[in-house]
Amino acid sequence: MARRSSDIIVGLDIGTTKIAAIVGEMTENGLDIIGVGTQPARGLKKGVIVNIDTTVTAIRQAVAEAEGMSGCEVSQVYVGIAGGHIKGVNSTGTVAVKDKEVRASDVAKVLELTRAIALPVDRHILHVLPQEYQIDGQDGVREPLGMCGVRLEARVHIVTAAAAATQNIIKCCTRADLEVLDIVLEPLASGEAVLEEDEKGLGVALVDIGGGTTDIAIFIDGSVAHTSVIPIGGHQLTNDIAFGLRTPPHEAETIKHRWGCAMASMVSDDETIEVASVGGRAPRILSRQMLCRDIIQPRLEELFDVVKKEIARLGCEDMLASGAVITGGATQLPGMAELGEEILGIPVRLGIPKGVGGLAEVVKSPRFSTGVGLVQYGAAQQGVSREAPAPVRAGIIGRVRKAISNAF
Repeated sequence: MARRSSDIIVGLDIGTTKIAAIVGEMTENGLDIIGVGTQPARGLKKGVIVNIDTTVTAIRQAVAEAEGMSGCEVSQVYVGIAGGHIKGVNSTGTVAVKDKEVRASDVAKVLELTRAIALPVDRHILHVLPQEYQIDGQDGVREPLGMCGVRLEARVHIVTAAAAATQNIIKCCTRADLEVLDIVLEPLASGEAVLEEDEKGLGVALVDIGGGTTDIAIFIDGSVAHTSVIPIGGHQLTNDIAFGLRTPPHEAETIKHRWGCAMASMVSDDETIEVASVGGRAPRILSRQMLCRDIIQPRLEELFDVVKKEIARLGCEDMLASGAVITGGATQLPGMAELGEEILGIPVRLGIPKGVGGLAEVVKSPRFSTGVGLVQYGAAQQGVSREAPAPVRAGIIGRVRKAISNAF
């Protein structure tokens, strides 16, 4: 049976160290992953595009690889966004209910009112994420449609992004002959792929440790309560290894993945590694224990300590009954969950993409959490696009396209 283009959903993860294109297909049995393409990213810094041309080239190569594997032509994508420019704020809105019964127009109106926050001209609203509704003072309402009342109030979490960052993402995709259907905050996408519903209900911190940034999303009572971005990631760890061992960065990356361990206590004292030198000097034999004890573990302890302070700043340290879920490419080192538990003081598990078929084993890695989550997010959006109130769906794409067209 020929594939219909409407059944194909593509997630494009534009990360600091890699660009991944994940092709999914909606089937009778659910969502199948049918294509994966990855390329090193050299045009980004701390999650933000700093070189258009190299980013476009990497996007084209990743998409071409995914097309070759899936046998599909990719023309539309859901794209992830991260970086220190991302900011989150909570907001509320209140409207009078017409006809004393909540209709879709009332929900759309109250959500539109929540967007009335002071924003600089160089920022866009990326997401309006409902937390809960109140009807005539009755709180805890998740789905207000059809309920009786005269006053509807909404509490939402609003995610904003720098206008230039979103414009550059769309520009890169457009030059790669791709239409951007939506731009999605990366920890929200990762949450789609790795979190369980009961974790979201009890309270959980999703910590997505990527190459350039560490993204945090706090879920409480099933909804996003807070989002935050820390400009520290696995790339800093690679730099530490390169500097500490006096080895080229590409060799440091290999050493990190092959010999790295988050907890030095998990490494025996007699293990050694061969380290390439710079300037044509002969390779050296060094202790793996030293690598983990003196370089990797201290940097990761520092990272988790910053995460702990950020959770405390958000006032959520006592609201995470499910603990934390860590994911992202930098969490593949052995001992990451154990070190996280030790520093954060809460249960920590490693988040791996779930809920997909097809090439599930290929993407069964924390490094693909965002890409798989973008596909799942796209599947959910396509499933409810006809019913979703307008303010919930991303109007940012149209506004950014207009801004780009006005610039030329």
